[in-house]
Amino acid sequence: MKFAQDIILKPVITEKSMDGISSKRYTFKVAIDATKPEIAAAVEELFNVEVASVNTIIMKKKPKRMGYHYGYTSEWKKAIVTLKESSKEIEFFNGLN
Repeated sequence: MKFAQDIILKPVITEKSMDGISSKRYTFKVAIDATKPEIAAAVEELFNVEVASVNTIIMKKKPKRMGYHYGYTSEWKKAIVTLKESSKEIEFFNGLN
């Protein structure tokens, strides 16, 4: 059994993700094996909100270089969670704007 804290790893704080907050769209880094229903249930449990939809994106690895050494960044999964209109907002993001 997965816990909500194991599914939702951390929020993604970028300019684009912060623009979506006004339309109740929140972006999170999630576990790579998490499914859309698991993500929706975890967000509802952690933040006491109602989820309308979940979109997921697997962010592919990118080549990176530091001087002579080169390698790749790790792959990770991003979830964009849209809340219902009747749902309250997530308080964590309110202080960031």
